[in-house]
Amino acid sequence: MSSHLLDKKSKDMVLAVVKNDCPTCQLLIPTLESLGKAGKLTVVLQDEMDFPYEADWVVDDSELEISWNLDLEFVPTLLHLKNGKEVERTVGWSRKEWRKITGDSTLGDDLPEFKPG
Repeated sequence: MSSHLLDKKSKDMVLAVVKNDCPTCQLLIPTLESLGKAGKLTVVLQDEMDFPYEADWVVDDSELEISWNLDLEFVPTLLHLKNGKEVERTVGWSRKEWRKITGDSTLGDDLPEFKPG
């Protein structure tokens, strides 16, 4: 899947863009997996990470087409899209911001409060 992910104009979605050589992304793997399996998040992978590529909540962005279309400079980046338009964005890990965007008030209890990307 490529930028077609962004063509779902009527869909309300939360995307987390990550890559393997990012220590903060590595820290978030269990959190991302939990959110993805619960249907609360789509994980956009810029390269290979320890995720099941066949999962419907994982999108391959090794060509960086999605990242480019989202004007991303840093990972991890968490975005909330409504009707195909970005309404919220946070870079790095911020428990407060990730909880707000995902709507999960218990998210990241086992993680530091903040870690830059």
